Amino acid sequence: MTGADAKTALERGRPVVLLCPPAPENAQHLWELLGPIPGRGPELGPPVLIVCADDAAAAEWPALAPAGLRVRAVTGLARTARSLKQRPPQVLAGAVKDLAALVQRAALKLDQVASLVVAWPEALIAGEHAAALDTLLGEAREARRLVLSWNPALLADFLERHARRPLVVGTLPVDDGGVPLPPVGRVRYCVVPRGRRTAVVRDVLDSLDAWEALVWHGGPIPVPEARPDVVICTALPSREELAALGKLGERVVLTSAAQLPYLRSVATLTPLALPGTADRARDRAEDLRERVARVLENGVDQELALLDPLFERFDPAEVAGALLAILGEEGRGKGEGATPPLPAESARVKVFVSVGRKDRASAKDLVGALIREAGVAKDDIGRIDVRETFSLVEVAAGAADRAVRGLTGTTICGRRVIARLDRER
Repeated sequence: MTGADAKTALERGRPVVLLCPPAPENAQHLWELLGPIPGRGPELGPPVLIVCADDAAAAEWPALAPAGLRVRAVTGLARTARSLKQRPPQVLAGAVKDLAALVQRAALKLDQVASLVVAWPEALIAGEHAAALDTLLGEAREARRLVLSWNPALLADFLERHARRPLVVGTLPVDDGGVPLPPVGRVRYCVVPRGRRTAVVRDVLDSLDAWEALVWHGGPIPVPEARPDVVICTALPSREELAALGKLGERVVLTSAAQLPYLRSVATLTPLALPGTADRARDRAEDLRERVARVLENGVDQELALLDPLFERFDPAEVAGALLAILGEEGRGKGEGATPPLPAESARVKVFVSVGRKDRASAKDLVGALIREAGVAKDDIGRIDVRETFSLVEVAAGAADRAVRGLTGTTICGRRVIARLDRER
């Protein structure tokens, strides 16, 4: 089936299912099928609506849209409602719960939507927002339907209700006899938010003790001069791309939790444990000892002469410890901006998160983000204090660094947040 046939079917009102892995960068054919998207006035709103499983997935669409196309993600209900009234985008992407809230506020009028895209409902039909999705699709019954899917066989009931007798575009994951295709081999994976994947590459190399790595960000499969120790995928590969990458070396895919069912359908998965905060602290300590040893081997006669008066008053080991403390203070900086030291592993620390009650954030939202986006264990999460404009979350000291790095840049209740260790107020 050609793209032209699918475009014609969509124009005539027939639903279309576009097969692709569950990541916006893999759905570039979507824009070809939708064709030219006109702008609209505030009284009509956006002509194209993309329904996503969560706000993190919705936030990826604007950066991947064709140049010149006004694509916006729901980044806060009040802000999006104002945008729809003043200058609506050509395409609006949002999580089911956020779009339902905009409809309830009468800011989004579904009967005026010309094309409705449901992005990978495999993650939606069995979740808590399945009923809200059914309601949205029921109220937008006049809109053209385009469903992005990685396995339509899982969507039989959904398609029967909301996209009956669709035209399927792409290669189904089955053989000639209709049997699901076997896994393409063993693949390691790490659940990492998209914004942190480049930084996590180093941790993957440390964990595997690898020296030569090929980092694949999507696109054509490269042909390296030498066989790499590991192939690290920061983008979600298709079955064919994963098989081709497997010919180059061991594969590690950095993925989101929502993409795991798809990956599990195409490969045999094994989780990869990354170095934690304690491991990195031990590495830094060992590196410091090696640096001191190299300096001592090269001689420190002048420095010893400078410190000689102190040796008469203090033990040389104490002098060395004081020098390390001074260097540490200079490296961290002084004053209010200094990062507070982490307490013992058994203690808990407070993490400041820049989202609060005014953003409709709840303790449940924060717990979900900590577990899903930051990879913090549920037992490491303590008391959560949601205030008007921010929240304070208690986490185990050993998980504080992971919580700060994992939450920063993620989206909670439609707002991209900043996290840091809380300073004493």
